[in-house]
Amino acid sequence: MNDIADTQSGEFSLPAINSSAQQFTPGQPNELLPGLRRVVAPNGGPMTGPGTNTYILGESARVVIDPGPAIDSHIDSIINESSAPIKFILVTHTHRDHSPAATVLAARCGAKLIGIGPPATDWQDQSFRPDRIPENDEVLMLGDVKLRCIYTPGHASNHVCYIHDAYALVFTGDHVMQGSTVVIPPEDGSMSDYIASLRRLEAEALQYIAPGHGKLITNPARVLARLVRHRLHREAKVLGALKRAGEITLDELLALVYNDVSDNLLPVAVFSLRSHLIKLEAEGLVSGSDAGWSIV
Repeated sequence: MNDIADTQSGEFSLPAINSSAQQFTPGQPNELLPGLRRVVAPNGGPMTGPGTNTYILGESARVVIDPGPAIDSHIDSIINESSAPIKFILVTHTHRDHSPAATVLAARCGAKLIGIGPPATDWQDQSFRPDRIPENDEVLMLGDVKLRCIYTPGHASNHVCYIHDAYALVFTGDHVMQGSTVVIPPEDGSMSDYIASLRRLEAEALQYIAPGHGKLITNPARVLARLVRHRLHREAKVLGALKRAGEITLDELLALVYNDVSDNLLPVAVFSLRSHLIKLEAEGLVSGSDAGWSIV
């Protein structure tokens, strides 16, 4: 995963990112900004980068965001890092690399679970049962931490981002990752919703993105705009390929539209391609099935 280390000037006067923001050692906490620490889960891989980021903030009571997979060593690291009691556990969504530790951690610490419950689809952590479901634009007062909830469906139907207005920072889970784009699975995700959610965050005055995977991101406005352009460019490639080829199978379309990615990523890219096609079909621009797609 490539580092995004842009800087952005603005009206905010914020502390600089600590050098530890560039370090990834599972189980070793890093202070990113005063009062904000990250512990990386030991689940690194092609889809998770260095591992799932768990964020810890708050003084009188600890707030944990995305406790990650239910790995004993990771849960122990979260607890050991929390000198104050863990009172609140928030999840951005319930994919299995983000939320399974929530139930275990809550049982050990007596913390309240906050997030949206899992849909009945694959890849979901069915163990997560929230004590509180946040509403869009709701402000949560969690001890001495104030977070604002932004509903951001797209990667998952139950995805929420949390904005720390005092730092102009947003915790994005898998809505925005550092160094790569996210998969939009058609069974629960939505390309239309994803693009709309990116534009929703573009309207915020942000200085930092704290992603679910990868390093702290600066210059959010540029990054968010680039992600929207990327999705619209991919969509244009779909339409262009269909116009040139007439009716074409999903596999043939995949090879044309994702000719800029390595072959080992194509089995994952096909999920996003299907989501693009579903969006375009809903807009009345294409029709078909995996056996053959065409322009309307």
